[in-house]
Amino acid sequence: MGQRSEKNANSTFISYGMYDHYYVFMKDNRYLCTLKNDMEHPLEQFKHCPKCGAAGFRVHDFKSKRCGKCGFTYYFNASAATAAFILNEREELLVCRRKNDPAKGTWDLPGGFIDPDETAEEGIRREIKEETSLEARECRYLFSLPNRYEYAGFTVHTLDLFFLCRVDDFRPLAAHDDASECFFLPLRDIRPSQFGLASIRKAATLFLQTRRFPDESPAME
Repeated sequence: MGQRSEKNANSTFISYGMYDHYYVFMKDNRYLCTLKNDMEHPLEQFKHCPKCGAAGFRVHDFKSKRCGKCGFTYYFNASAATAAFILNEREELLVCRRKNDPAKGTWDLPGGFIDPDETAEEGIRREIKEETSLEARECRYLFSLPNRYEYAGFTVHTLDLFFLCRVDDFRPLAAHDDASECFFLPLRDIRPSQFGLASIRKAATLFLQTRRFPDESPAME
């Protein structure tokens, strides 16, 4: 078990553990927070208090900063996002190709961030419509996975909610918005490594583990 210390103007960082997997944030010998050493503080780029504008905006715990002037504490919580597994009558999966960074050109599932005052079900239906022109008739929640989404040099921590969605009419299918292409693939041809986002790769792996191939299982009722 090793230990090392680094200092900057605000804090002393002590890293310890069997594989040095964690940073312990200290200030004046007082514990502040613990982060994995592959993660910067989620509010690292926030240097000023969003309430009063003061520069004394410092680490309070692993997901928040506190203003030294007005005392306001801002908590950085995960943003909600959705993604859809959509199967056609041949049990082929609808796959999109990402039009923009991050992971431009890689595979993706229809989905995106939930807007304010939306339910997750409303959000996934809207995203499906925006990206594929399809109308989702039924959306059944499956599971969730955390993700880190890089946007304009800023890391957005998300909680991605995955749904199995039913579409009755695929004739309007066309790629729009964040999708440059939409296409169907047989489940046996799906390669999770081709999905550009970590949570989508893991979700595709989990989804495939629950499905049988078309000659072994009927389509979703």
